[in-house]
Formats: sequence, C-alpha cells, structure tokens
Amino acid sequence: MALVDANYKFINIDVGGYGRNSDGGVFANSPLGRHLKANTLNIPMDEPLRGAPGNDVPYVIIGDEAFPLMKNLMRPFPNVGLTEERRIFNYRLSRARRVVENAFGILACRWRVFHTKIMVSPPNVNKIVKASCVLHNFLQTTSTPMQNATITAESNSSDTNDGLQNLIKTGNRGSVEATYVRGVFVEYFSSEVGKVHWQADVVRRGMFKESET
Repeated sequence: MALVDANYKFINIDVGGYGRNSDGGVFANSPLGRHLKANTLNIPMDEPLRGAPGNDVPYVIIGDEAFPLMKNLMRPFPNVGLTEERRIFNYRLSRARRVVENAFGILACRWRVFHTKIMVSPPNVNKIVKASCVLHNFLQTTSTPMQNATITAESNSSDTNDGLQNLIKTGNRGSVEATYVRGVFVEYFSSEVGKVHWQADVVRRGMFKESET
C-alpha cells in the first residue's frame, strides 16, 4: 500500500501485508493510518480552496471505497441515489486516483520483476519492494520529462476505461466533520471556479459508470 504525490513518487509505503487482508484493514494497522487517526501526521495547516470564498479546508488524501471517510481522507460516495453533484465528485476523485495507478504502472514498467512471482524469501521480497520504490523516486527526479512521459504512456497502454474504476456500495460512515469536508469539495467541484468544463458531459453521457451492485 502506498501514498503517492502528484509527481508519481511514493511518499509513504507499507510493505509485507498478507494478500487476504483488505485494503481498509491494512491501512488501519499501518503507521500512516494510525498517525492519520491520531492527527499526528504533520499535515499542513488548512487553507482556502483556490478561487473560492469561505472557510479554510484541510489537506486531504484520496482513497477508493475501501478506505474510511476521515477529515483528511476523502472516499467516493456509494452508488445509492447520487445527485449529479455527487457523481461529479466521484468522477473527480477517480481522475485523481489515476495518479496512484500510474505510479504503480511506472514502477512495474521499470522493474519487470513485478510482472511475475518473485522467487525469494518473504523478507527479501520486502527489501526488493522497498528498494524499488526508492530507486523509482530517484528516477522520477532525475529523468527528463520526455522519459517520464514515455513510461507513463506505456503504463497506461492497457487502459480501457480512461483510468476510472467502478465504485461499489459499502457501509463505511464518516464523522460529521469528515462529511462536512467532503460536502465542501462537492460544492467546489461543481462551482464555476472549481469545475472542469467536460465533467458534466462525462457523467450525463454515462462515460463514467458506477456499479449498481
């Protein structure tokens, strides 16, 4: 499990979890999850959204439906009676999560050992993964923009849905504060200053599809 920045760099990784464990469970037991819950992650101070009047808003991590809704962790709405504004919010989160998928794709393109079983002992597998992430970050810093663009394009070559994933209904409920923060982003993404011009067409034409299951 990893936390990725906008430049496809791994800024926090948790290695060694069992495949049978859920993403939410791995996150809750990870140092990142524990620090986020305890509010000891040293997140920057709240700031207003660009171009939008109103109160300051916290910096947030973006996760999928497997993660809990928290003040500093946004997850999509479940697919039950969604308004257009909430569908747009889900779409914008899905677009942002594509950065994470691309980071893993670039990692696998650079280190082909991740394309098959790693035939070493589990402790050594953990070392290989950690070393690969460190080297990946170094190459992201030292490679030219053209080289990074080529690798990013290769990692997306098998995409069939523009990087957007189906959402499933889960029973995870967030705190009142977290729900309020998500509501602020819902309004912002549908406002004149926060929208992208194509988002309404995407959700209205069904190009961004969410599972009914």
